[in-house]
Amino acid sequence: MKMRVEGIAFFLQVVAVLPFFVSGHWDDSVHPHFPRKVKKRSTEEKSEEDSADFWIRNAQEAVKERLLRRANENIAKNVILFLGDGMSIPTISAARVYVGGEEKQLSFDTFPYTGLSKTYCIDHQVADSACSATAYLGGVKGNYGTIGVTGNVKRDDCPPMRNSTNHVLSIAHWSQLKGKMTGLVTTARVTHASPAGVYAHTAERDWESDNDVIASNYDPVTCRDIAWQLVHGETGKKLNVVLGGGRANFLPQNTKDEEGFQGNRVDKTNLIKEWLEQKNQLGAKPTYVWNKEGLLGVDYNQTDYLLGLFNPDHVSFNLKRDKNKEPSLQEMTEAAIKVLSQSENGYFLFVEGARIDMGHHNAQARMALDETSEFSKAVQAAIDMTSESDTLIVVTSDHAHTMSYSGYAHRGNDVLGIAGNADDTIPYTVLNYANGPGYKASEGRRHDVSKDDMSNEEYRYPGISPLHMETHGGDDVAIFAKGPWAHLFTGVMEENVIPHLMSYASCVGNGETACDPLEKEWHFSRIMILVKKNSK
Repeated sequence: MKMRVEGIAFFLQVVAVLPFFVSGHWDDSVHPHFPRKVKKRSTEEKSEEDSADFWIRNAQEAVKERLLRRANENIAKNVILFLGDGMSIPTISAARVYVGGEEKQLSFDTFPYTGLSKTYCIDHQVADSACSATAYLGGVKGNYGTIGVTGNVKRDDCPPMRNSTNHVLSIAHWSQLKGKMTGLVTTARVTHASPAGVYAHTAERDWESDNDVIASNYDPVTCRDIAWQLVHGETGKKLNVVLGGGRANFLPQNTKDEEGFQGNRVDKTNLIKEWLEQKNQLGAKPTYVWNKEGLLGVDYNQTDYLLGLFNPDHVSFNLKRDKNKEPSLQEMTEAAIKVLSQSENGYFLFVEGARIDMGHHNAQARMALDETSEFSKAVQAAIDMTSESDTLIVVTSDHAHTMSYSGYAHRGNDVLGIAGNADDTIPYTVLNYANGPGYKASEGRRHDVSKDDMSNEEYRYPGISPLHMETHGGDDVAIFAKGPWAHLFTGVMEENVIPHLMSYASCVGNGETACDPLEKEWHFSRIMILVKKNSK
């Protein structure tokens, strides 16, 4: 009986590959595909790429461009750090296809210098957005789940968090000490892990409001929540621009916001009101907005502090947001640069495309790629509004994700579609996850994805291991840089090196900076003048 079953199985395998022997296309059995091509290239395009001259010409242009590069050693008056949360290298590659084709470039693909960042935490192989924020903003690696504190602080441990010697100050703080304006923009709650790295010091990334601290059985007056630190903390209160979501964490539970949503705070404190009062007492010109209309109507001549909270929770995914009510990441970035550009001493700006990560966690690859496209638009806006001579722009990610981009689909195939048939004859997708909520099985077999509506933006792509939420990936992430001292952002580096390079370029912080050689040269010149005078 066993031999009979095995014989039938072998026969079915032979039948499955027989057409390939007959047709002479054995390679197709190894690299199966569907011939459907979504992006049609013109006959001219195909003919041009068939020629060796096309590729040689492109390669030679790339050689010439690299030979003409000259290191920009100006002082970076302004620094903008763009953080694509969870923007792994496969995400970038797939996003290019999503926006127009395999040969297309995202805005930051054009940056002249690139490197790789190693993202692990002190205590975890694979980072979260909390410990990684401490690294790429504060220059020190920390423990999983903690923000703006050293490895001496473990997650959910309040007492050591209160010790200021365990605090890690960010490049935003270093910039403030040099008289620069500072700001942050995010599509997450402004109290979420990544933006909190700009200004907060906490043992628990989830302590976004006092209600969260109480839920962990700590005193919120002793262990200050992240929203409180944004308004009253040493770095947070000096931020000139704060744009994103998370309005509920700033309002009391008995208070409704402009859209009728309840606040989260137990302490009955309206932090938005306190923020406005605080700035008015300083004689500043604060502006608070809560929707797109308010943001686009900001009078920049009357605004040196801008707070915009556009959702009680995270800002909506671009594919789901009300474009008449919630601003895009690009619009928020443009508004931030307009405020910060008023500074004579320059500025530091942090911009996060947060929902790339959240799309991946949901195994919603379409959402993640669309958010990457939106992120690219925000980067382009910054390029257009600044000068490469005095503005360093760095684009990177905090960690990777488990999404893979694979198969042997035809050029122009829908990157969000099907790559081909597997050995079990069931189709498989171009994009897949190692784990997550997209796992499906039916009667002991893989789920047939061809029966699904994959055009739905909330479609969950297949995962190998079932998890309610897809995990981060431990692979290195890319760094892209242009502007003053961008040539330093090359090679493989620890993630915590990034802010030290930015501080070197902009002459902030306590480490070595680009201004040090200038100061040494100035002192040497003064000494030589004195020597000449004395010799006379």
